Amino acid sequence: MTYIDNLGKNAKAASQTLLGLGSSEKNNILRQVAQALIVQTDYILSENDRDLKAAKENGISDIMLDRLRLTEERIKGVAEGVNQVADLQDPIGQVVRGYTNLDGLKIVQKRVPLGVIAMIFESRPNVTVDAFSLAFKTGNAIILRGGRDAIHSNTALVSVIRKVLATSGINADVVQLVEDTSHTVAEELMQAVDYVDVLIPRGGARLIQTVKEKSKVPIIETGVGNCHIYVDDSADLDMAINIVINAKTQRPSVCNSAESLVVHAKIAEQFLPKLEEEISKVHPIEFRADQESLKLFKNAVPATEEDFNTEFLDYIMSVKLVTSVDQAIDWINRHTTHHSEAIITQNITHAESFQDQVDAAAVYVNVSTRFTDGFVFGLGAEIGISTQKMHARGPMGLEALTSTKFYINGQGQVRQ
Repeated sequence: MTYIDNLGKNAKAASQTLLGLGSSEKNNILRQVAQALIVQTDYILSENDRDLKAAKENGISDIMLDRLRLTEERIKGVAEGVNQVADLQDPIGQVVRGYTNLDGLKIVQKRVPLGVIAMIFESRPNVTVDAFSLAFKTGNAIILRGGRDAIHSNTALVSVIRKVLATSGINADVVQLVEDTSHTVAEELMQAVDYVDVLIPRGGARLIQTVKEKSKVPIIETGVGNCHIYVDDSADLDMAINIVINAKTQRPSVCNSAESLVVHAKIAEQFLPKLEEEISKVHPIEFRADQESLKLFKNAVPATEEDFNTEFLDYIMSVKLVTSVDQAIDWINRHTTHHSEAIITQNITHAESFQDQVDAAAVYVNVSTRFTDGFVFGLGAEIGISTQKMHARGPMGLEALTSTKFYINGQGQVRQ
């Protein structure tokens, strides 16, 4: 039996034990996990520091280090997310519909767990706790495979969680960490159809594409965010500048940061120089501009076609000029990764057209794309942001980790 087979077998058995847990029991354990994370902050930070030191030695950029770094404040935020999940309504057992058919069969459709979830993700140790809390609340076992950059942080977090589970009399194998971070073992996890019901990759474009190509386990595609902001000709330009600065600079290493700027040509000459001046006060940005907008910047560089399709996760932004909202919509739909898109406008017709026609999981009017987040949307933690259309789309909370089952009761009916 391989390493992954062993994890899968343990997860399958553990998932069955969760079926008998009521909401109050699950909520109590989640609150204990949240408290344990706070109590064990020093231990978690010391293990995170090991990862940070190794990452620096390996030449990881400061922006990517930010994804890896835990702080006391961030651990408090992670614990608060666990408590929020505990406070949310448990979807398991909820009746989606109930009716009696023409044969007299009483049919009820209820929400049930998916079973065993596997997750492959990169460099963000908070995901470990978020994923566990959502999986546990919905009665799912979970196998976590984080990146090697965060192995000590993830090991510490899972250790804290497993101790709480064991102390509470719960099979600790409802959460397991793949400690072998080799690509070979990751690919074995992608093939584990006998044990894993769904696989969720969360990371950059290369990771997502690899999982899509190699996984035999059904996947929910998440994460890649080439997010656009379109500044319309009717936009409040001061508002637009504030939104672009926030969406680009607040935390450029995350998937809901803005990567692409689309500007109506009518206001470009007024808007772009002012944006360049104001954003440089927060952090210098490398603008990669199309031919028409290049001359409006002091320090921009010419954009390539690849730039318009890239999730930079850095202080870089592509720029495209358009002459109408329809052209903006068409441009964005050709280059979007279906994550989050925004329009800045005072024209309600343009706003409605943009929201109706742009093909993305979250479409904003006069708002920063940085708000696409399960916590912000009131879902508690999130296990990822789905950019596909099957089963789940957008920030995935509790309901996204459930399936449904039909319960049918009769009185001896047979089909004629």
